[in-house]
Amino acid sequence: MTLTETAIHLGEALPWPDRVSEAVIGRLVERTRRSLAQSPGGSDAGFAGAIAALPIAINTAEANTQHYEIPARFFEMTLGPQRKYSCCFYADDRDTLARAEERALELTAGHAQLADGQDILELGCGWGSLSLWMARRYPRSRITSVSNSASQRDFILRQADAANLRNLSVITADMNEFVPQGSFDRVVSVEMFEHMVNWRPLLTRMRAALRPGGQLFLHIFTHKSGSYRFSPENRADWIAQHFFTGGIMPSHGLIRQFGDIFSVDQEWQWNGRHYEKTARDWLANFDRNRTEIFDVLRQVYGKDARLWQRRWRLFFLATAGLFRHAGGGEWGVSHYLLSPSPSA
Repeated sequence: MTLTETAIHLGEALPWPDRVSEAVIGRLVERTRRSLAQSPGGSDAGFAGAIAALPIAINTAEANTQHYEIPARFFEMTLGPQRKYSCCFYADDRDTLARAEERALELTAGHAQLADGQDILELGCGWGSLSLWMARRYPRSRITSVSNSASQRDFILRQADAANLRNLSVITADMNEFVPQGSFDRVVSVEMFEHMVNWRPLLTRMRAALRPGGQLFLHIFTHKSGSYRFSPENRADWIAQHFFTGGIMPSHGLIRQFGDIFSVDQEWQWNGRHYEKTARDWLANFDRNRTEIFDVLRQVYGKDARLWQRRWRLFFLATAGLFRHAGGGEWGVSHYLLSPSPSA
C-alpha cells in the first residue's frame, strides 16, 4: 500500500480533524497539478483521440449507485432549496447557498439564451433544479429532461405536479442509447458531460436534434489546460473508486476538438472558488442534519453507514480542496454556447 493509499485509508477509518484531511487533499491536488503541468502540448488532441474508441458512457450502473439512486431525502437535507447538485455562483463570501443556486440558474439561462416558447431538451437533469426552474420561468416552453435515474424522474415529476407545471416531461435513459425524439431550439446540459467519456457520438446526436438556428449550451467543470480520466483501476484515485467511477475531468479547451460538429459562439469561466463555497455549504448542511442523514445512510449502506458518513464528508472536503487550489485558478467551471458547425 502506497503512502497515498495509507493516508486515504486512515482518513476513512479515523474521525480526524478536517484540517488534517484538508492538508492531505491539498498535497494530492498539488501532485495532480504538477503532473498536468508536465503534460506535452496538444494533450487535448491526444485525449480526444484516446477516448474515440470508447462508449459514450461507462460505469453507468456505478454512477447510479454512487449518487443517483440514493434517496432524495439525503439530497434535500444536503443541497440547497432547489436541490442543485452542481456548482452555484456566489456574489461574495456572505452569500447564501439559496441565493447562489438562484444566481447560477439565472446565469445559465442567460448564457444559454433561453426564451419563453422554446422547445428545450435538458441532458442529465439531476434532481430537477434547472428543469423545474425553466418550467416555472418559461410557461409557454416545452421542457424535456433526461436522467439516468428512475428515482430522480419520479422525484421531479412529483415536484412538477405539486407546482402544477404541465410543460415538463422527464425521460429515464442511458446516454449510450438515448436518441432525442423530435427537434429542439435549445439543448442544455449542466455537469453531465463529465460523466460521458466519448463526446463525439453524443454531440453528433445533439446536433441532429437541433432545429435551424438552434444551439447547445454546456456547463462543465474543467481544468484550465489538461484533460484526464478518473480511473477506478488506480487504487490511489479515491474519487474514482467511490464517487466518480468512469468520469473525466475535461480541460477548458477540450470542446474545441469537436469543431467539425459544433463551433463555440461564446464561452465563460467561473473561478473555482464558487465550487469550493458550494461544497462547503453542502458540508455544512450535511453536518447540521447529521442525525437524520445518518438514518438515511443506514438504509442505503447498512453496517457500513458510519464509513460512508466519513466518505461523504471527505467527498465534500475533496471537492472544496480541488477547486480552491491556486485561488480557484486551476480548476473551475466552463460555460459554452455552441452552434452547429457549417461543415457538419
